[in-house]
Amino acid sequence: MTEQIKLSLLDRHFADFIVRIDRHPSDELWWGAALVSHSAGRGHTCFTLSDSFDGSALPATQPQRRLPPGDINRWRTALRTCDTVGVPGAYTPLVLDPAGRLYLHRCWSYEQQVAAGILSRSHAPTAHEDRLEAALDRYFPEHNGEIDLQRSAARMTLIHRFSVISGGPGTGKTATVARILALLLDMAGASRPEIMLAAPTGKAATRLHQSILHAVDRLSLSDDIRACLPSEVSTIHRLLGVQGRRGGFSHNRSNRLTCDILVVDEASMVDLQLMASLMEALRDDARLILLGDRNQLASVEAGAVLADICDSADQAAVPVTQLTKSYRFGSESGIAALSQLINNGEGSAAVELLKAGRSPDIVWRTLPPGRMFDDAFAAAVRDGYAGYSRASSPAEALAALGSFRVLSPLHSGPCGIENLNRLCGNTLAPVRKNDPHALRLQPVMITGNNYELGLFNGDIGVVMENNGEQAVWFETPEGGLRHLSPLRLPPGETAFALTIHKSQGSEFDRVLLILPDYLSDVLTRELLYTAVTRARTHLEIWGTEEVFRQAVERRTLRTSGLGERLAAGGHNG
Repeated sequence: MTEQIKLSLLDRHFADFIVRIDRHPSDELWWGAALVSHSAGRGHTCFTLSDSFDGSALPATQPQRRLPPGDINRWRTALRTCDTVGVPGAYTPLVLDPAGRLYLHRCWSYEQQVAAGILSRSHAPTAHEDRLEAALDRYFPEHNGEIDLQRSAARMTLIHRFSVISGGPGTGKTATVARILALLLDMAGASRPEIMLAAPTGKAATRLHQSILHAVDRLSLSDDIRACLPSEVSTIHRLLGVQGRRGGFSHNRSNRLTCDILVVDEASMVDLQLMASLMEALRDDARLILLGDRNQLASVEAGAVLADICDSADQAAVPVTQLTKSYRFGSESGIAALSQLINNGEGSAAVELLKAGRSPDIVWRTLPPGRMFDDAFAAAVRDGYAGYSRASSPAEALAALGSFRVLSPLHSGPCGIENLNRLCGNTLAPVRKNDPHALRLQPVMITGNNYELGLFNGDIGVVMENNGEQAVWFETPEGGLRHLSPLRLPPGETAFALTIHKSQGSEFDRVLLILPDYLSDVLTRELLYTAVTRARTHLEIWGTEEVFRQAVERRTLRTSGLGERLAAGGHNG
């Protein structure tokens, strides 16, 4: 660590509490507790006490607390004498493992659950080789002797009870899993397995539902197999049965899910705690298939579960298939080329590609200054949302919302979504006092879950009249429409412009990406890759060359022991 660490009030209070309840308090314990809390707040599952730790990065706001820089062995020894720090398996607030990773107990427990669930399923062969190849030939026929990664993914999924299919946009993840599910049903004969589909957000669940339906329609299947394929997709929280204010889930170790096969899409968005809850709720003999793009942003909460699994696959013998052939982008696609350069961390080459202007599907524009930005942005959104502004029905409006969207990494500031949504509103639907139609066509994104209404974080609706009254219209997973009074809505926000985090699980024909003129903490390679790959056909980026280059060259690194635990077979603590 080289950047100055900024401890929050919560970090300090937690450290004070740990020191207060320990019979052997020390400055080393205070700093250990403060830093593990700080790490958890930044998405890490642990804090590593290693020789590479730069003690000079510690804040000088605690002069009464001393920790000699570089004296890691003394630090570890001091922690091992504390009542509140235990070895793996001990029921103590903090856990210190042999590798020097210091955990909050709950994070250590979640990591153990996830590793155990993956390893037990990865090492459990389920299919006979002779039957397997014959079945694969029916659903994944070989073509000219080429290596077929989709067939390889299917083989992995049939052999093991746990598997990951990772790939960028348009690589055929859902098409592959649709054929895999049909194949599993075919091989099961009369004893049809129960299949469930889930995704982290309502929007991602809707997209998975539509993608699976489209993929199944293109398959030649018997009526009985088609009837056994799932017709619903749930959010993970709804699948597990979230218990509202009480917290926790109704499906757990004591009340397992009934499914034989569970498919989870957009797995990069699933944090460590939620993945642990899934593992706990699944039957030991159930099959878990994760779909996602390991290069996308990690989850908002702690952990980078999908990336950890994929990174450890070779050492851990965990079944992971990386699909690489894009069926969406041609060889001349600028979006595909840019996303590859971003993934490779080639910032200068990415900037040169943008500036060259040789790819018709990507446009680079230097961020306009001051008032010029407002005028240029207004012109851009008038063009981008032209179809939306002309919409005469909720169906037209919702469809048009899928064709264009403004994205930003930030909430606040001139380039943040708060200001961008204000500018969009002023441009597209100027607010008029005492006008009952002032909110017409305002898009709304739900930011909380309401299970009674069936509305979930990430759901997008649009305000339009219904029999003279304002209503907010939403698309149903089946492709229909429903409406609610604005007064009944869960918390939400205007959605002309979305944060890149909120755009995960969505895709748009055209994307306008607005980047700030300074290197914000959130600007990383994974964030830019996620933003770029939201665009299907056209991408326009406004920013500065230096900030874009630096962001491409900066990775999101989350400290975790999951990958090492998987590689060691789950026996390293």
